[in-house]
Amino acid sequence: MQRVLPDARFVDMDVRHPIYHCFFEIDSLDNFPQAYNAGAPIFRGLFEDNDPQKRLQMIVNYNTDISQFWEWSGRGLRPMDQTNEAYKLGVNYLVYGLTH
Repeated sequence: MQRVLPDARFVDMDVRHPIYHCFFEIDSLDNFPQAYNAGAPIFRGLFEDNDPQKRLQMIVNYNTDISQFWEWSGRGLRPMDQTNEAYKLGVNYLVYGLTH
């Protein structure tokens, strides 16, 4: 990303951001599933002009393998409750992206 946006800085995000409330109410970022138990989940955003009050341009999930829960949800390889939480996050990302 440094080559694409050399002045950009990723900012830690918390549950107060509207992306976590645009469809499903997500009250905690600590309960998102990890496939490999690699540490606490980290959510960071890249904002226009490096200002968290401006438009969110990109979000990064680290220590969460949300996509693996989506990928394997139909096969029963991951617990249903964790898979549901992963889908909630994905739906919020999609709705927020389409409405902002």
